[in-house]
Amino acid sequence: MSAVLDPVAARRRFAAVTFLFWLPVGMYIPSQVLLFTERGMTLATVAALFAVHSFTVSALELPTGGLSDVLGRRPVLAAAGVLNLGALLLAALGDSVWMLVCAMLLLGSGRALSSGPAEAWYVDTVQAAEGPGAELRTGLARGGTASAAALAAGTLLGGSLPLGLSALGMEAFGTVLPLSVPSLVGALVCAGYVAYVLTALPEPPRPPAGLGSVLRGVPATVLGGLRLGKGDAVVRRLLLTAGAAGAALASIELLTPGRAARLTGAAESGAVLFAVLACAGFAGTALGSHLAPWAARLTGSGERAVLATLAVSATGLLLLGATAASTGPFALAVAALGYALVYVGFGAAGPNENDLLHRRVTGSVRATALSVQSLALQLVGALAGLGAGVLPIGPLPWLLGGAILLAGALLWARATPAPALPHPTAETVPDPA
Repeated sequence: MSAVLDPVAARRRFAAVTFLFWLPVGMYIPSQVLLFTERGMTLATVAALFAVHSFTVSALELPTGGLSDVLGRRPVLAAAGVLNLGALLLAALGDSVWMLVCAMLLLGSGRALSSGPAEAWYVDTVQAAEGPGAELRTGLARGGTASAAALAAGTLLGGSLPLGLSALGMEAFGTVLPLSVPSLVGALVCAGYVAYVLTALPEPPRPPAGLGSVLRGVPATVLGGLRLGKGDAVVRRLLLTAGAAGAALASIELLTPGRAARLTGAAESGAVLFAVLACAGFAGTALGSHLAPWAARLTGSGERAVLATLAVSATGLLLLGATAASTGPFALAVAALGYALVYVGFGAAGPNENDLLHRRVTGSVRATALSVQSLALQLVGALAGLGAGVLPIGPLPWLLGGAILLAGALLWARATPAPALPHPTAETVPDPA
């Protein structure tokens, strides 16, 4: 299947494949910790399992991006779906630590493989149809909306399934618990995702890639991706911005559950409140992604849209910090507004950032560039999370995350040079700075 799709069809299929990938993720999020503890794992063991996932993603982020640029988008996306399917089955049925370690390794590997190829496929397809100047922002925004909507829908479904099954009298059936069901249903969705990838995502023909060419091409592509920030000031800003966003998101994810528990007075009710907030955050991201093209038109350019929307997110985080020590009705209303601003702003910033990125790189390093961007977000987020964790409970950790994000937004206060097209390779881009 090698025919080039028209941009409208490519946009629809990009949104569909993005939704199918993230729906199972949303489904297992609410039940994962509870399922592991139900099987007798301590919280320390659960934290170690999550660390296995995080380190696997970080270690494989760049090599898997290079693999996509060498082998093609479709086989790498299909492999990600197969790994996720196996991971969810192991997570649902595994009753030993080592089975769950294997599940986290597979899940991290699938996440790393999926980071970039779908978006790279969309950009490759649109530019093959309309040339390097093709309009990308609308499709990227639809992809962001699809991922956030999938996470929101999956969170609601995954959180309600075990409760509904328990209410119907379902008990343990061998190693299958009510809490296992969201992961099992997610595995079925993964199977559908793999089938969709293999049948609905044609890509331009590539030269046959043997083992030797892969072993030579992947390291070279990874090195090219690592040089992107050195060779292009705009890409450098994008990577710094990704790190700032990672710091902000790590602060929110670390601090919100405890704040919710303190607000409701109990860990259980705080967990319910946090699930509702997470769903609302995903919905806010979906709305922001949908508004991304409008933000670019309103501000006059993608660069100014990134500045404005990240400033909105930073304002939201600063509002959360300013109200961290108060539980009065007015403070809660301000905090709710801040929480909404954070996620709407991030949703609107993402498509505009990636539109800028895709205009600075070629298809030969496109997935790798997205992996470098993701790696910057994850690594800075991990460091910021460690820092926020040692600060005293109160406004300071929130305000620190907000200040870092505001600094990232201000990187875009000065004008950026237009991309030089045609753009042969990442290594030949002159540094406009």
